[in-house]
Amino acid sequence: MAEASTGGPRWMRLDNAALIFPAAQRRHWSNAFRIAFTFTDPVDPDVLQRALERIAPRFPSVVVRLRRGMFWHYLEELQTPPPVQTDTYQPLKSMTGADVRRCAIRVLYYRNRMAVEFFHAVTDGTGGMVFAKSLAAEYVRQRYGVHVPCTDGVKDPDEAPKDEEFTDCFQDNAGPMAAPRDDRNVYRATGKTEPDRFLHVTTGILDTRQLLTESKSRGVTVTAYLTAVLLQSLMQMQAEDEPRQNRRRPVKVQIPVNLRKLYGGSTMRNFVAVANIGVDPRLGSYTFEELVQLVHHQMALAITEKNMRTIFTPNVNDEHNKLLKIVPLGMKNLVMRMVFDAIGERVASLSLSNLGNVQLPEAMAQYVTRVEFVLGAQATAPYNCSVTSWQDKTYVNIVRNSVEPRLERAFFTALVRMGFHVKIESNDR
Repeated sequence: MAEASTGGPRWMRLDNAALIFPAAQRRHWSNAFRIAFTFTDPVDPDVLQRALERIAPRFPSVVVRLRRGMFWHYLEELQTPPPVQTDTYQPLKSMTGADVRRCAIRVLYYRNRMAVEFFHAVTDGTGGMVFAKSLAAEYVRQRYGVHVPCTDGVKDPDEAPKDEEFTDCFQDNAGPMAAPRDDRNVYRATGKTEPDRFLHVTTGILDTRQLLTESKSRGVTVTAYLTAVLLQSLMQMQAEDEPRQNRRRPVKVQIPVNLRKLYGGSTMRNFVAVANIGVDPRLGSYTFEELVQLVHHQMALAITEKNMRTIFTPNVNDEHNKLLKIVPLGMKNLVMRMVFDAIGERVASLSLSNLGNVQLPEAMAQYVTRVEFVLGAQATAPYNCSVTSWQDKTYVNIVRNSVEPRLERAFFTALVRMGFHVKIESNDR
């Protein structure tokens, strides 16, 4: 729910998933993600700025800054949207505390590309895609003078934001049972960190039809198929690091789940929980077919309305702890930072987040040549992976902040050996 003093900007309590992100933020890392649209022509920054100013009032929960209260952080609507900025060859430069206090999103451009980077306390990938689509649609309207209908996730800039867009859906859907915390004894890739924290992005471009055909031939989704390839690659890396099989650790991939598909709602806030899917290499070797089927069945068991409720309920219960409520924010931040460092990312080897096949209004689609989604690296491990499909291409982005491209090499080599044609692009120096 958004609240406002008379005549002042609206402000919003952080949703349940967002509470830990300001506490976990550090000088060289912030939990952020990026959605980018590439157009047929170079981006006109003046038109992009006007498009942002046009749609910003429609998204008062997105065009915000992070504020500090006595007991909790909160988001405050910006009455003037930020200036668009020239992009650089390194995406997702860390959003410092000072940055997010000014504005918790960035709108960037470079040649034909428009990108929006979001501090994760603002929204999740689904909400970010709605905002980015709406911005791109307004840009196309103003740049090319065409009518773009408000369909396929594009919001009408003349429409008032709906109350449900501000909802913290975790509160409405928490249940009586809480699942135990996942095992933290998982394999975590290591590597020499880039001295300047440079973020490498390696993009593998695959034919969507071939990927769908291969996945369907095994009776699984594209996400399950790619997760199996990631697990195989991570096990290969761990075997190189630890020759003794009995000393190896479980390998798990964290899959974010869009909870709107399970519980409904149209919130623009975070509404995602994760399923940790994996295998234990100490049990023996696995064929790829075994991995695909294990991932498929684990996902089927994990991603249900009842099970996912038990995943996020513990965090909702923690938020409503009476003692925690009265603890000053500084002490809360200290505790939450310790919890994040001890548990946060340590329940999985990395994340694979798939926003799926992007749909756009036909009038707009002819001006768009590419749509991408990029996660930042983890705070304490070098890798993450994100996926989008647009028209006949699937873009698999692997990010790392370490020097050696071990995972990219293993993952894309595996796909090539399976018969995929993979075009590789990278921002490596």
